[in-house]
Amino acid sequence: MKRYKVLSLPFLILNSVIVLNLSSCLDQSRKEAFQPPPGIYTDVPFIQETHIGFRVSNNPADNEVRSISVDKEANVWIATASGVFVKKPDSREWHPIISGKERGPAYAVTVTEKGDVLLGTWDGIYRFSNHQLKKDEGVKPPISKICNDGTGNFALGPYGIWRFTGNKWEPQQYRIARSVRDAKTDLDGNLWVATEAGLYQCKDGKTKLYQDVSDLISCYARTISFDPNGNLWVGVLGGVSVRNGDRLIKNITTKEGIPSAHVNCIRQSPDGVMWVGTNVGVVRYSRDGSHSLRFSKRWLTDDKVNDVAFDGEGNAWIGTANGVSEIKRGKMTLEDKKNNLYAQLMRKNMRDPWTCGVLRLDIPGDTASWHNSDDDNDGEYTSGYLAMESFRYAVTKDKDAKIKARKAFEFLKFLQTVTETEGFFARSVVPTNWTYVNDGNRSYSPQEVAEELVRDPRYKPVETRWRKSKDGKWLWKGDTSTDEMDGHMMGYFYYYELVADQQEKALVRDHVKKIIDHLIETKYNLVDIDGLPTHWAIWSPEQINHDPEWASERSINSFELLTYLKFAEHLTGDEKYEKEYRRLIDKEGYLDNVSHLNQKNPAWQIYFDRTLEGYLFPILLKYETDSKLKAFYSKLYDEWLANQPSGENLINNLTYTYATGKKVNVSQTLDFLIDTPLDLMDWPIDHTLREDVQIVRSPILEEVQISELPPASIRATVRWDKNPWSAKQGDLRMVREPVFWLWPYWMARYNRIIENPKP
Repeated sequence: MKRYKVLSLPFLILNSVIVLNLSSCLDQSRKEAFQPPPGIYTDVPFIQETHIGFRVSNNPADNEVRSISVDKEANVWIATASGVFVKKPDSREWHPIISGKERGPAYAVTVTEKGDVLLGTWDGIYRFSNHQLKKDEGVKPPISKICNDGTGNFALGPYGIWRFTGNKWEPQQYRIARSVRDAKTDLDGNLWVATEAGLYQCKDGKTKLYQDVSDLISCYARTISFDPNGNLWVGVLGGVSVRNGDRLIKNITTKEGIPSAHVNCIRQSPDGVMWVGTNVGVVRYSRDGSHSLRFSKRWLTDDKVNDVAFDGEGNAWIGTANGVSEIKRGKMTLEDKKNNLYAQLMRKNMRDPWTCGVLRLDIPGDTASWHNSDDDNDGEYTSGYLAMESFRYAVTKDKDAKIKARKAFEFLKFLQTVTETEGFFARSVVPTNWTYVNDGNRSYSPQEVAEELVRDPRYKPVETRWRKSKDGKWLWKGDTSTDEMDGHMMGYFYYYELVADQQEKALVRDHVKKIIDHLIETKYNLVDIDGLPTHWAIWSPEQINHDPEWASERSINSFELLTYLKFAEHLTGDEKYEKEYRRLIDKEGYLDNVSHLNQKNPAWQIYFDRTLEGYLFPILLKYETDSKLKAFYSKLYDEWLANQPSGENLINNLTYTYATGKKVNVSQTLDFLIDTPLDLMDWPIDHTLREDVQIVRSPILEEVQISELPPASIRATVRWDKNPWSAKQGDLRMVREPVFWLWPYWMARYNRIIENPKP
């Protein structure tokens, strides 16, 4: 649903400068967008990560994990605020290891070269060997860290350092700060200790302290680990300092992707990737210099990461402040991913009478409590599903795709016939036995109406939003908006071009004619069953050109109406649509209105409009036969895409390729398709917690966004009309439909960006 925006004159003047600055960058952006694309992507296996979360119990102390390790039998061990627990492979149950009066806070779990598990606790060291637990003597508790030097082990705590050789623990005469936070040994057997007073090297009975800013970002050292090149990574308050012997090589801070100044652990994975756990998730640094972040409930039971360990298959086990997360690694191709997501779509998201929609959860976050739900834009989103099935059929000629595309078209057609009007269509329909619908019927007091009118002078109070169908089987929702019309026309276009046979083309033709004739009869406003225009579906010259409250919609609504008429003219061959099209251009200035599509006032720009415009451009380019007008639209389209240099909207990239034959932003498309998780829960993701990005008002002035486009893996589940830069995203009550992925996948196949898989 569109939104109404008001901006004061000083802001209008200020931001006109911004528009000019953007325009000056347009040529460079266009060059970047139109770089020659790579060859067709071969669908080879890639690593697909998935997340499994574990809670130890309902006791918060049990879930506060301080240390984690995986033994040689794939058992997962954790030290928590309440004790030590172990989980066997293929089980979700955690079992306490120490019971009775000895049970208490634990700090460290380590697997020795022999396969023993050492447990550092409040009252000393325990050893689990040959499936038996015993307590080691010779240390003074508590023991907070244990590390292995290949021939023995070190144990550390507030009262000193001990080394285990042979069969006993012996005290070491190293004077260090008592605030031990981590310890590791290098290849020469030297001990390195991170403390709140700095980094210590313990060698040959002597210690050397590094705590100056020339040594470390700060002296508060919390964690250490070696990278594949033997460099020592020191996690401190402020980031990571990378050292080689006595030399500081570099610092990694929030400017280089650390999401929080609080670094809690660093661990090297079996494939040489450095995992840095922070208070805002875990960031991984690869050998090639790239990095990737995992945070939010999508990936972690809690954003505060205290420790990381790896099992024999390379899966990461992450101890957090509120449970354990396993990030599993599995190989998958795009073909595999397509099959997985399509199966999820068919199993849950399609409801009678073939509506593609979201799932709502009775219990937020509990996917077992799901049920189908309505949405204001069920027509638009089912149109996206129709487009997806149309491209699937165009690529595969699969009869199943054709049947399902026809069912989606019939649903969209039903949205009109269920209203029993000459051309008005509903937003959505649901069975009458549903006990809950969104935005139900209600009454408005005069005071409420006054409040809304002050906020939005165009406001229309609609008390009866849902009406019962004549046969009593359905409730249908009115007050349909322009975005619904755009979605319908886009869906009909792809169905007509890619799927429909002659009989089906006639059905599309008659249906579109009925809707557009209704628009002409109502002077280009979509009139609801109450005899009045809906709140948003306004295209008439009287309002668009002469009512200042509609100035914000002038360019896009003019563009929409010209597209509808051109579509109807092509489908029917009826000259009346061309005459109206020309009248609006010649007499009402609609083409001039459209010419400002890419220079809207910043106060009037919303991200939704980018997607709606992307729906319609291919229709105009396909059906316009006047060479001058076609050249005008083509130039406008090029400039429109160049205004989106990040290439973040896959539908816009791929519809442009469909309409022009030019492959653009290919790497963004492939990156998104590969990086998208399989989990369709709309996990809330709060980027304002991150320190590696800034809060900005770009590209949309009205919204709070972050300065860096998040990759698919840390973006809320997408609908392409939503702003991907939004600082806060997601809704824990929803499971989204996977059309957002399947639609661009099939378009990429159709556009020969992705190679067809071999049989």
